[in-house]
Amino acid sequence: MGSEGTTHFGNRTVPEGEKAGLVHGVFTRVASRYDLMNDLMSLGIHRLWKDAMMDWLAPRPGQRLLDVAGGTGDVAFRFLERADRGGALAATHAAVCDLTEGMLVAGRTRAEAEKQSGRIDWVVGDAMALPFPDRSFDVYTISFGIRNVTRIGDALAEAHRVLRPGGRIMVLEFSQLPNPMLQAAYDAYSFNVIPIMGQIVAKDRDSYQYLVESIRKFPNQERFASMIGAAGFQQVSYRNLSMGIAALHSGWKI
Repeated sequence: MGSEGTTHFGNRTVPEGEKAGLVHGVFTRVASRYDLMNDLMSLGIHRLWKDAMMDWLAPRPGQRLLDVAGGTGDVAFRFLERADRGGALAATHAAVCDLTEGMLVAGRTRAEAEKQSGRIDWVVGDAMALPFPDRSFDVYTISFGIRNVTRIGDALAEAHRVLRPGGRIMVLEFSQLPNPMLQAAYDAYSFNVIPIMGQIVAKDRDSYQYLVESIRKFPNQERFASMIGAAGFQQVSYRNLSMGIAALHSGWKI
């Protein structure tokens, strides 16, 4: 019987089989305050990053979106609203897939959810084994979620599988600043301020300590772009946001 591999959970090394449960615990605990904490941690800038994502995606009426690790619905709501500007309101559809049911519950209770009733499916599922048929979607998005996946390559392969030919993947994730001094300053803020903020607002310092550590473990822009290409995507490119604090990665299934 082969031995199980290991992976990182923040700065801890854990068996691969344990990471999903640990991540599930983090997001179950923070679900009710997740959107508020995003606003506080980024000073609201995460909203501009998601708007930039929509600008590059340019959603069109009739497209089917799969938003993975998107439990609170932020990206799905934006996608439908942008597509609706082109008319054919009923044709565009989104599925929000998340490992944590509590995040999906938080998404369904948002005011936007009532306006988009019947146009969004809320599905509990694992990014590494998506509960959808091959070639089901036109667009695959994942925002601030891919770094929490145990095997990133498996998740990217699943993204490729569920996209139709001509479909597009777009990933929004925290990244690395190219300037070492700016990176050091950002790290100082992240490690010294965000966990304390998590304790005060969400009553959960440990979860936000993990989230900060997970950002530093994530591959840099060039390495992650190569991983997207290795999963079979073509025309892979990325754009830095806020000097590289976050980055958008795009690729196409040909």
